[in-house]
Amino acid sequence: MNENTIENRRYADVVVEISHEKVDKAFQYIIPEKLLGKVLPGVRVHVPFGQGNKDLTGYVVELSEKADYPVEKMKEIRCIDEKGTTLESDLIQTAYWMKSHYGSTMITALKTVLPVKQKLKQPERKKITRCCGREEIERQIAECTRKHQTAKVRVLNALLEEEILPYTLLREKLNVAAPTLNSLEKQGVIAIETESYYRNPVKRIAGKEAARALSEEQRFIIEDVMKEYREGRPGTCLIHGITGSGKTEVYLGIIEQMIAMGRQAIMLIPEIALTYQTLLRFYKRFGDRVSVMNSTLSMGEKYDQTERARRGELDVMIGPRSALFTPFPNLGVIIIDEEHENSYKSESMPKYHARETAIQIASMKGASVVLGSATPSLEASYRAAKGEYKRYQLKRRLTGGALPQVYTVDLREELKEGNRSIFSRKLKSLMEQRLAAGEQTMLFLNRRGYAGFISCRACGHVMKCPHCDVSLSEHRNGKLVCHYCGYEVMRPKLCPSCGSKYLLGFKAGTEQIEEAVYKEFPGARVLRMDADSTKSKESYEKILSAFADGKADILVGTQMIVKGHDFPNVTLVGILAADLSLNQNDYRAGERTFQLLTQAAGRAGRGEKPGEVVIQTYQPEHYSIVHAANQDYEGFYEEEIVYRELLQYPPSAHMLAILVISELEAQGENVLGTFTRLIKERFGADRTLLMIGPAPAAVSRINDLYRYVLYLKHPDYEALVQIKDMLEAYSKEQDYKKQSIQFDFDPMNTY
Repeated sequence: MNENTIENRRYADVVVEISHEKVDKAFQYIIPEKLLGKVLPGVRVHVPFGQGNKDLTGYVVELSEKADYPVEKMKEIRCIDEKGTTLESDLIQTAYWMKSHYGSTMITALKTVLPVKQKLKQPERKKITRCCGREEIERQIAECTRKHQTAKVRVLNALLEEEILPYTLLREKLNVAAPTLNSLEKQGVIAIETESYYRNPVKRIAGKEAARALSEEQRFIIEDVMKEYREGRPGTCLIHGITGSGKTEVYLGIIEQMIAMGRQAIMLIPEIALTYQTLLRFYKRFGDRVSVMNSTLSMGEKYDQTERARRGELDVMIGPRSALFTPFPNLGVIIIDEEHENSYKSESMPKYHARETAIQIASMKGASVVLGSATPSLEASYRAAKGEYKRYQLKRRLTGGALPQVYTVDLREELKEGNRSIFSRKLKSLMEQRLAAGEQTMLFLNRRGYAGFISCRACGHVMKCPHCDVSLSEHRNGKLVCHYCGYEVMRPKLCPSCGSKYLLGFKAGTEQIEEAVYKEFPGARVLRMDADSTKSKESYEKILSAFADGKADILVGTQMIVKGHDFPNVTLVGILAADLSLNQNDYRAGERTFQLLTQAAGRAGRGEKPGEVVIQTYQPEHYSIVHAANQDYEGFYEEEIVYRELLQYPPSAHMLAILVISELEAQGENVLGTFTRLIKERFGADRTLLMIGPAPAAVSRINDLYRYVLYLKHPDYEALVQIKDMLEAYSKEQDYKKQSIQFDFDPMNTY
């Protein structure tokens, strides 16, 4: 073999058994010259394995120009498997794209997309099958009646109604003992069979629901999306529909037509809290062929839902971000409801965004992507304006009712008037009216816990977490809790710094609001919904169903109560501290505030009764609050996009945050100092590249680990990918084992 050939060699990392547990171990093979350009990530290949060179099939997960082992000891790939693309191939290609696009190791990306294949014993159930005709059964009934064999008579009468019966039904409901059933089996009257089955996390829901009458707007969107799909032009569209305009019915209509064509659908929702209501609607329309995927499921349940999808036994998978990787064989559409939500961006490596990843998966599968929101993200609206997404609008509420009446209350004026209550006079008056009329109220606060932080009024000392650079939040059980690392300590009676007794909580949390409601309205029935009250598996469903059934008058909660829920009897929404999200150190603060306020306001008046909303704020003049009060998305977008363009923030430009986490403060600083020098050397001539930092992160220490961050801005996403690739390659050579290096493109949060 000549030198030139050796120099041009390419290598492939192959996983011989593709599963979540096995991807840590890849074997490197030489790609033979005849297969160059054909062996790609996701391709299934035959390789020689072990001392006997046993022929095994495996999947290519990564390509390399550099050998990790002595070349003379390496083997060549034999051939590409004739079966071609499989579901696993698609998942590997997705992982490879995520690794390249967002930055991570291939193994981490694979573990994100591959379903957990936990080999649990398949649960089994027994059934009783009738083995003879009706005449014989009737003869047996007469015979058993004569012999006073009453248990047998009960079984035989049941079998006259149904030819197949569950074993448990006969044992438990009809009180039939096992010997009785065994006797009937010996007589040849019945057969007792055992069958394995998949675990189904979806409880059977009574009743079917026919498709609702559609408005002209809804019908047009469904027909147009399907027309594009049928004509071989599946793309991405954005449905901008005001709250209560019937976006869900549009989703159902599209899915219904996809199913009729033999296709499957993935329905993404931003939070587990939305699962209950969404699942109810979808189950009543599509029955048992709907399932759910989320973090509350057991490993066995997750495995079973994946297998049901793979075998084509499901039509619709509902769930948050992770449901995106459901291995459907004939995927037709991916729907992302409330697409503006932050939760669609992963907080761990790879830090992928569900919207972009969905578009990538859809392009591989020839599927459509439907984005929906009453307050679309600036990214989605910006791309729609550029013609990258097709835009549809739903401008009217289904009920025909108007949007709620919104009142903005200036809390500065309330204080001047001597009102020190959490509730403004306007909100209190309206809550009294709702309680008297038997209508429901939702109170929204974007903060959990009992108080924001504890500080000394004498010396200014703030109770902080000893492991993180953040204040502790007070909870009603007398504990101070860190919401970053979970550290807990009992609330001291005296200030640890000066000994003063004036150690007081500052600002309100959901627990304090709940307490204040009971104090102001003693007869009110109150439910609270936040991260603390929804820790158990079925807590979301219990709280939401109780409120939907009218078992509470007032629902107090954080942002999880304002997303997508539909309660017809809610006629009042109180937003208690609109400024909390506005005052965050984050370029998206204005956008988030507008979205939260608009979404919260949209929960009121969704039935036939008109709704009212009270926004309590110290900054009533801020453009986010003004436009939210007027439900004016276009006005907000026009103001916000100018600000983004001036400061080169997404979506007008792109950002890359490089976060280094280390045990020693100097380590992170040194690594980012080196990165800054490398970037200047390689890309310094590019005048459109802006660097901010490096500097300590806003929260500079979490769990005793120090955090340093460097921000890069550039109009071209690919330019930032090139920088990421260079830094990844350099980091690999340096073997940074004591530091965690993370890349985050267009970050949703400030570090």
